[in-house]
Amino acid sequence: MSNETRRKHIEPGPFRADGLEPGGYYEISRGHPVQLAPAGTRHGAANVIGALPLATDPMVVEMGIDVGHKLAEDTVRAPDVSVGGVPADRPGWAKGAPPLAVEYADEGTKEADLQTKIEEYFGAGSKFVWVVRLVGPRRVEVYTSADAMTVHTAESNLEAPGILQEKMPAAALWDRRVALDVSMRNLLLRAGYKDIDQVREEGREEGREAGREEGREEGREAGRQEGQLALVVAMLESALGRALRAAESAHVRDEVRAGRALALIKLASQPAAVIEAAFG
Repeated sequence: MSNETRRKHIEPGPFRADGLEPGGYYEISRGHPVQLAPAGTRHGAANVIGALPLATDPMVVEMGIDVGHKLAEDTVRAPDVSVGGVPADRPGWAKGAPPLAVEYADEGTKEADLQTKIEEYFGAGSKFVWVVRLVGPRRVEVYTSADAMTVHTAESNLEAPGILQEKMPAAALWDRRVALDVSMRNLLLRAGYKDIDQVREEGREEGREAGREEGREEGREAGRQEGQLALVVAMLESALGRALRAAESAHVRDEVRAGRALALIKLASQPAAVIEAAFG
């Protein structure tokens, strides 16, 4: 019997989405309540780990954990992780299915209900459903429809075109180290860097440019001082009617370097006797 045939044989229940209060331990599937048990440690930890690389992907804007999605008037489901379709400023249930729904399957997962959820997600508009298997060899089942699934191991790269910008290793959904590496890559991409080496190189280049600019500024300042020195010496020698002596030249140079060129220019406008007295 096909999934579609099984659904047709289930009579709708009396419960409706509008009567379900947020924060409870129930979902609703075609009007029937589905009790949710609290997540175990392995499930709960992996859930948070996997959300991090998904949330940081450069294309992801809306993200949620355990968000109730109103898939129909008689159906509310809460994926472990929802990518897209979760407006942060809207109260109540999210409308429709997330483009990417992620479910963690651990001990105690009811397989029949999981398969029903997958059907309901796609029926309400999901593009991808990822089921992370925590029992046995770690793996991810990638569904592109309720009846089309491929299995990916830890080393496989997962992608969700139109939802995620970057591929991510399947292990990032349960391995904290891998998840942090992928998240760092994503955050760098969001900031316009391809990797951490580019950040380091930019820092080195900024340091080199700062050094070059400092050298250029020092060169410009030295040029200004040399021009001022030449002007002051010419004016003083003209006013004195002789060349400056070595000690006088050294004094003039020190004064110009100290920023007192204007005072020397004023001195050069005085009579020669005043200038001679100033030099002592």
